[in-house]
Amino acid sequence: MDLAFLTPLLDRPGPWATVYLDTSRATEDAAQRRALIDRAAVHRLADLGTDERTCAAVRDQLAREPAAGSPPGRALFATDGEVALDVPLAVSPPDVAATWAPLPHTAPLLGMLDDAAPRCLVAAIDRTGAELERRDLDGTAPIGTVEGPQWQGRGHHAPPTDRHEWHYRHRVEDTWERTAGIIADHLARIWPDSGARLLVLTGGVRERRAVHERLPQQLRPVTVEVDGGGRADGIARDVFDRRIGEAWDDHRTRHLDTVLNAFRAGLGRPGEHATDGAGTETAPGAAARGVPAVVSAARQHQLAALLVQPSGGHDPERPVWTGPRPEHIGVHRADIRSMGVGHPEQAPAADALLRAAAAAGAEALLVPDTVPGPPGGLGAVLRWAG
Repeated sequence: MDLAFLTPLLDRPGPWATVYLDTSRATEDAAQRRALIDRAAVHRLADLGTDERTCAAVRDQLAREPAAGSPPGRALFATDGEVALDVPLAVSPPDVAATWAPLPHTAPLLGMLDDAAPRCLVAAIDRTGAELERRDLDGTAPIGTVEGPQWQGRGHHAPPTDRHEWHYRHRVEDTWERTAGIIADHLARIWPDSGARLLVLTGGVRERRAVHERLPQQLRPVTVEVDGGGRADGIARDVFDRRIGEAWDDHRTRHLDTVLNAFRAGLGRPGEHATDGAGTETAPGAAARGVPAVVSAARQHQLAALLVQPSGGHDPERPVWTGPRPEHIGVHRADIRSMGVGHPEQAPAADALLRAAAAAGAEALLVPDTVPGPPGGLGAVLRWAG
């Protein structure tokens, strides 16, 4: 999961009010039920000691929830009289959950966001250019076109059939090669800000292959070719949508496998990592497991991918010491005091590590119960060895 959406939570000291609640309106008495849920959420925050301004901000935000088109659930994060982040959830929380704590309670997001929804940049390619669209949680939206160079041999001009035919075909191929390069360059340029995690090329097999071959190397692992799309009207959208869904599922599975394989390989052989006197691992190699090692890596901005498996042990809920900045994280209170923080506070490890991972530009992955995950429930793949 890309954690960039958590940016509004990184630079504010807290304390934080966090609410997870059901916002679906599927029943006849939905409006009345929603009012009761909203009121319960605010009352729980007040009972926890949340200040009145922050309670009022949460109450006002919930009152603005539309009467139709609501997601199954929402997560609100508020501090100092302001809702800093309002996140739509893919599933309805079973009950209203509220916390008032030093850090935002972000850990439940890993299991409630719709990571199953494709987050793709789609390019429908032909010999004249490409039409682009973005697919994400908000649906499908066109984001522009890319046109290749124009020349007089195109359009209504018929291709010559005399001895100049070879020259004509050469001009056509040269124009297409330039078009493929233009499309590839454009995709590479817009990719970093697209918010997508998978690049889908569709259209003619030859045309999309030519663009694929011209993409920069770093884009190729996240690029797939999918049949069934194109620039022409009349394509079977339902079939194409299903194929994109299948490509996305395959991408997610492969990506998790890749990260887990890197994690296991990075751990190396037993005894390769430094340990403290109690035998607890403290110095990570290319991967880290257990709270002390993962916290140490987070403090040094080494996190590339944070692995969380709540069913794998107690580590995600284990308290760690924190301060106002994401890198203020330690197993011992003295660790935070040594950074100049006068009043360290405790928070669940998963919340503190998600904050650190978001600040470092790392991703976070929820490891399913069916997959062998990190011992204790927390692990990380690192940018470099410690």
